[in-house]
Amino acid sequence: MKVYDAPSIRNVSFVGHSGSGKTQLASTILFDAEMVNRLGQVDDGTTVTDFDEEAIARKHTLSASLAHAEWNKHKINIIDTPGMANFLSEAQAALQISDAAVIVVDAVAGVEVQTEKVWNTAHEFSLPRLLILNRLDRERASLERALGSLQDVFGRMVVPVQLPLGEEKSFQGVIDLVSMQELVFESDGSGKFSAQEIQSESTEKANAAREILIEAIAETDDTLMEKFFETGTLTQEELNEGLKTATRAGLVFPLFCTSATLNIGIQPVLESILTYLPSPADRPFSGVDRSSNEAVMCEAKDSDPYAAFVWKTIADPFAGKITMFRAVSGSLKSDTTIHNLTKDDSERLGQLMILQGKTQANVTEIKAGDLGAVAKLKNTHTGDTFGDKANTVAFAPFKYAETVLSYAVEPKSRGDEEKISTALQRLTEEDPTIQYHRDEKTNELLLSGQGQLHIEVTVAKLKRRFGVEVNLNLPRIPYRETISTHTEAHGRHKKQSGGHGQFGDCKIRVEPLERGAEFEFANEIFGGSIPRQFIPAVEKGVNEARMKGFLAGYPVVDFKVTVFDGSFHAVDSNELSFKMAGRLAFKDAMTRAKPTILEPIMNVEIYAPNEFAGDLMGDLNSRRGRIGGMEPRGAMTSIKAQVPMAEMLTYEQQLTSATGGRGSYHMEFLQYEEVPSHLQGKIIAASKGEGSAESEDED
Repeated sequence: MKVYDAPSIRNVSFVGHSGSGKTQLASTILFDAEMVNRLGQVDDGTTVTDFDEEAIARKHTLSASLAHAEWNKHKINIIDTPGMANFLSEAQAALQISDAAVIVVDAVAGVEVQTEKVWNTAHEFSLPRLLILNRLDRERASLERALGSLQDVFGRMVVPVQLPLGEEKSFQGVIDLVSMQELVFESDGSGKFSAQEIQSESTEKANAAREILIEAIAETDDTLMEKFFETGTLTQEELNEGLKTATRAGLVFPLFCTSATLNIGIQPVLESILTYLPSPADRPFSGVDRSSNEAVMCEAKDSDPYAAFVWKTIADPFAGKITMFRAVSGSLKSDTTIHNLTKDDSERLGQLMILQGKTQANVTEIKAGDLGAVAKLKNTHTGDTFGDKANTVAFAPFKYAETVLSYAVEPKSRGDEEKISTALQRLTEEDPTIQYHRDEKTNELLLSGQGQLHIEVTVAKLKRRFGVEVNLNLPRIPYRETISTHTEAHGRHKKQSGGHGQFGDCKIRVEPLERGAEFEFANEIFGGSIPRQFIPAVEKGVNEARMKGFLAGYPVVDFKVTVFDGSFHAVDSNELSFKMAGRLAFKDAMTRAKPTILEPIMNVEIYAPNEFAGDLMGDLNSRRGRIGGMEPRGAMTSIKAQVPMAEMLTYEQQLTSATGGRGSYHMEFLQYEEVPSHLQGKIIAASKGEGSAESEDED
């Protein structure tokens, strides 16, 4: 395997909305570059980058994967990314370690919601962008309509550098506006084409489109603008160089025309990636000086001390953990010791690899700017920096989206209980947008992710890779109970059964506390009416009783208990007796303290196209939500609200249905509030139903 240096490398992420044809485009590029001997098809499950069983079964990319094409003595590293909302973070993280983005757009649908999101991420990283108008062979495909949507959303500097030769079933090639030639492709899917003069019927349209391209390029440079005003055009050389400079500077976004399925227009895209997009040598990588905490730019120089950034981890049940990294500077070699600067820990770097989907090719060295991988690093994880121990530069990990939906998971067989945590730990290393934890309040194991599909895919991976099968249940709402007024209560435990008996007697005062105060216990016993050593037993009895609840079995919180009087027996009193007395006193108090039920309230932010804002706010109101504000953001609207958790468990499905998959949301816990009185009866009845079912199971 040839080792490439930075000027000969292009690192590009293929991003766009689901179904735009990114994976097929990558597959066809690999075929045309003779990296594979047959053209893989998404529908057949034979593409290089969709190798995961779950991705093949669903015919959708679910995780970013790496491949490379060698073309004209250059290496193009292609990161094929998911286009579905649940897996958006995979695409965004890939953009962080790329030098450019290839944004793939469906010629029928035009700009879709995920197209906007990946565009915005590429803009945040200041990445140059090429746009591919793909699937021009489909019915209702239209350059004019798709270009209109692109320019409406991203501005008029999205400029075609090609026009399609025919559309829909008649699509057979492209008119290149830079060289002013027709490129007619063979119909056998080989990708071969012939260049010829533009036919007379297309000349007028091609000349007009070329003038728009020249004018856009001239606008990006004062010297070119002066020349354009003087002569009314640019020379071929000025056009070529101006387009290259403007594209790399992110001032112009050239649009290409393709059908990846029919292998039309792909080879010109390969040439354009080399011509118009920067190499790692052209774009220093952003880092942070650990000593000063200041931003620094690291150049891709082989002569500098080595430094690499881990951008992804794969949990392979057979090969073990595979760590994927970008070599930022210096040169890494196999079988050396590396230093993890993030964890200040050293470990052995084994055999270096170049990935072609799931296929691994061993290499002895990976130079600055290239993307590589290594297996079986123990302590290095996604987001870590490893490099020379003396190196002071580290790279900031990508900030993944927080989880939006949780399900309770339980093993189908008891033998899998211990295996679940191990398997989930492996999967969270691969996908940082997955989280799992044991809820202390409900004792459920909660699996959290970006949406229902995300969680279903994770469960499928548990079964396929690790042989662990689980059931998914909506999580229990962690309701709480509290009191509304203060009162006094008495608890006496007396039992005589021959020999020593049991005697404990206490009087307590209960009073409400502010939200979030949980529980307080105070001792106001004077004169020894209860011996000092039995006071903790009273507290323990109250605590145990409050955790079991009074109305519906949920913990009682936000109140204070003060023990102020009682009595004891010199022989029969002990800790157990006073613990029982504390329990009885608590139950007595709850009969008069006006207990009520509290529910968790979530801060919710919804992001959706403007036309859905009214309906979404109406839906939130029907979920007992309080609208906190609405903020337009271009074609999108952000809605903030406070909504009970109980009303949000199935919200993702509703949002997806209402917005056609174009909306997303995030929520986090805010506070506990009292449940409306008309709903408390339902919660109490449901808890009693659960209690009777549990009793039957125990019987």
